[in-house]
Amino acid sequence: HFGSSVFPHRPFPPDLYRAHHFPAMAMSDAEATKQIDQMVNFILSEAKEKASDIERKAEEDFNIEKLKIVEGTKKKIRTEFENKAKKVVTQVAINKSTAVNRARLRKIAERQEIIAKVKDQSAGLLAKKVANQGEYKALIVDLIVQGALQLLEKEVMVRCRPEDKSVVEGALKDASAKYTDFIKKTCGANTPLTLTMDSKTLPPSAIGGVVLACHGGKITLDNTLNARLGLVMENDKPEIRRQLFPVH
Repeated sequence: HFGSSVFPHRPFPPDLYRAHHFPAMAMSDAEATKQIDQMVNFILSEAKEKASDIERKAEEDFNIEKLKIVEGTKKKIRTEFENKAKKVVTQVAINKSTAVNRARLRKIAERQEIIAKVKDQSAGLLAKKVANQGEYKALIVDLIVQGALQLLEKEVMVRCRPEDKSVVEGALKDASAKYTDFIKKTCGANTPLTLTMDSKTLPPSAIGGVVLACHGGKITLDNTLNARLGLVMENDKPEIRRQLFPVH
């Protein structure tokens, strides 16, 4: 059936219309052939137009879809690049922080090593002072008196190195007298101090000095040169560092 409902947007040619609505009219073979050709041409033209529309629509859809894919790919690439850039920045910051911490720890270790050398050198100087018997005896007297004033006991045992036994024994009388005199001048009391040698001795690592003990050795006071040196190194650490590592 040929009618306007099939191709609503294009009317039939007049000749086709007449042939369709007036079939009883006689026509020649030429006219029939002409009408058939017109119908075929019309159908072909309509089909080409439809095909062109379909092709144009397909191309438009293709371009739109291609644009979506391109934009989506660009967005994905940008996102991946930003993520990688953030990771790189983060890794650089981590590496920098790690390097700074390592340098700081290395600096601290090197400074500690220098301070340890200073302590060793100081210990060497003290060892030389110990070799001078006259100076060392006076130092032992002061160390015993200082320790006894902290203990404030009437009977105190003195522990020393085996090689210092004779020096320490020779210093006990002077130390006791100096202690009693100091208490009398300070408090007005006459407080004698009995000093005896302890059977125990200091370890080989001791530079010199004494350890005072009372109440059967239950209470001890370390006044060795090692302890005094450690105390000085700790208390004067800021000044030692200031002199060893000045800030420019």
